[in-house]
Amino acid sequence: MVAILVGICAPRGEPRAADRDTKQTADAPSKGEPNPSAEAATEEGVVKELFAGQVVLLTDALKRRGIQSKEEMKGQVVLETAKGELWPIVSDWRGRAFFQDERLRNRKVELIARRHAGVPYLQVLTIFTFNDKGERQLTDYWCDVCAIPMYELKDCECCQGPIRLRFQPRELPRDVKPAPDSGTAK
Repeated sequence: MVAILVGICAPRGEPRAADRDTKQTADAPSKGEPNPSAEAATEEGVVKELFAGQVVLLTDALKRRGIQSKEEMKGQVVLETAKGELWPIVSDWRGRAFFQDERLRNRKVELIARRHAGVPYLQVLTIFTFNDKGERQLTDYWCDVCAIPMYELKDCECCQGPIRLRFQPRELPRDVKPAPDSGTAK
């Protein structure tokens, strides 16, 4: 049975999604196992923190501040905190969802993200959104056929079928501290 599923999930001649994304997601949180490369990066000036606000298009945030922007900035997203600070988001394996899916923008979010010394961008690791009742939800994408989570809006890497935006009630991890300038309560 396992061999059949592996054959179905990997189109002929292509590596399986798990094999293909190993290099891309080396810093991605693993399922239940510590990530040595992530721990090493934290020791070298990379800080993992909690940030709160709304992810918005940069052009909209600048327009509200009376700043004109040009076409080159179109599509860029930032986290806008309650204090009005703007934190640009890296379009990588996890942050890309904000660039692709407008349903994740203009709503209250908490992001577990990394900041690298000397770099103003947030590297998103985990996304939490809030429902209409104000309940925190871990947010990702899910394939109902393959039962695998994904982190950007696209066809399933396994069966090539549709995926859905998934919300799961979840508390924050205990080891994540609010960034001093993130707009989150301490």
